[in-house]
Amino acid sequence: MNNRMTFRIWLIAFFVIATVNLRAQDGTKKLSLQEAINIGIQNSKNLKISKAKIDEATALLQQANDSRLPDFNINGSYLRLNSANIKLVSDSSRGGAGIKINQALYGTATLSLPLYAGGRIKYGIESARFLKQASVLDAENDKEAVIFNTIKAFINLYKSYEAVLLVKENLQSSVSRDRNFSNLEKNGLLARNDFLKSQLQTSNIELSLLDAQTNNKLAMVNMNLMLGLPENTLLLLDTGFMTSKQYLKNFEEYENQALERRKDLQALNFRKKAAVTAIRSANAEAYPVIGLTGGYVAAYVPDFITVTNALNVGIGVKYNLANLYKKNSNLMQANARQTELNANEEILNDAIKSQVNQDYQNYLLNQKKMEVYESAFEQAKENYRITKNKYDNSLVTITDLLEADVALLQSKLNISFAKADAVLAYNKLLQTSGTLSQ
Repeated sequence: MNNRMTFRIWLIAFFVIATVNLRAQDGTKKLSLQEAINIGIQNSKNLKISKAKIDEATALLQQANDSRLPDFNINGSYLRLNSANIKLVSDSSRGGAGIKINQALYGTATLSLPLYAGGRIKYGIESARFLKQASVLDAENDKEAVIFNTIKAFINLYKSYEAVLLVKENLQSSVSRDRNFSNLEKNGLLARNDFLKSQLQTSNIELSLLDAQTNNKLAMVNMNLMLGLPENTLLLLDTGFMTSKQYLKNFEEYENQALERRKDLQALNFRKKAAVTAIRSANAEAYPVIGLTGGYVAAYVPDFITVTNALNVGIGVKYNLANLYKKNSNLMQANARQTELNANEEILNDAIKSQVNQDYQNYLLNQKKMEVYESAFEQAKENYRITKNKYDNSLVTITDLLEADVALLQSKLNISFAKADAVLAYNKLLQTSGTLSQ
């Protein structure tokens, strides 16, 4: 009986452990930088908005194209009259009685086709086409922003992982040192005050680890939300992106690429073209509208009249005489819009040149920082080694040893973060030059 109960307990424990492991596996995802970018593009809420704007611009283009097609309207009515008394002129002259009518039925069908509108239809279609192309370029520009934001979040998460690992490593070393110092203090070979200083540093490292772990959790939640994953998903990062090659070109090449390939600048150029067509369309208001019309009329009034096969075809001309004395406000608005877009283009050109210059210099700065931090790391290692030897020979105090240990940890963090920042700075330069998605 006891053996059977023990077997059941072990069996239950096995299923519990297996379930926990499966849940842990389900909540863990290995993630490379390229995979993160692909998921970010697929699930980006901003890109969904951009797609909706493209659909809206496409609908407006379709509406402009439909304006060239004929309009066909059908209208039918049934009227109930309140004892209407209808007299024909001939009957009135003879003093005849009128006709009592209490109902009427009629229907019409009209077809109208614009033949000439001064170019308004043509320019409207051109403007809608330019605006659609601008919305597509806006979406591509938003896509580059999504890619960079994903890279930035990925690198921030990587840095938070690195901070946790390095602080944990330092904490293990500090705890091991405390155990050694505890033995020395018990044997009277170490002052109580020096032992307390070592323990205090261990406590500070524990606090730093708590901060690092909190930052890591927040960075992971933000990354999951950005990618559209469950926010409690544990992401295991592929760090291969840290060893990717970075080929730096001349500054002039990046600037020229930015002026040629930046999607926001290209979108602005299409909006300028749309503004030009808007001016032409406004000028076309001074011309008449000519259209072809056709129709069919049928009517039936009991005991009075029946109309069938009443076909009609004609040409209509419409011209607003108010155009002769009213100012063309649409033309004024279109000219103002064009002036605004020209100024925006100049501002954007200057901003692009400034951004490329800033990001180029920032990348060079990060490269220099990496060299300095690598040198500082070697210096910190050597300083800790020398200080440790001196402390073992009672030539320096415990304070000097602890300070050397903190300096070594900081140098490790600095060089790790500098390498990640250099990758981020390089990708920022690619985004600014309009080549990130390539």
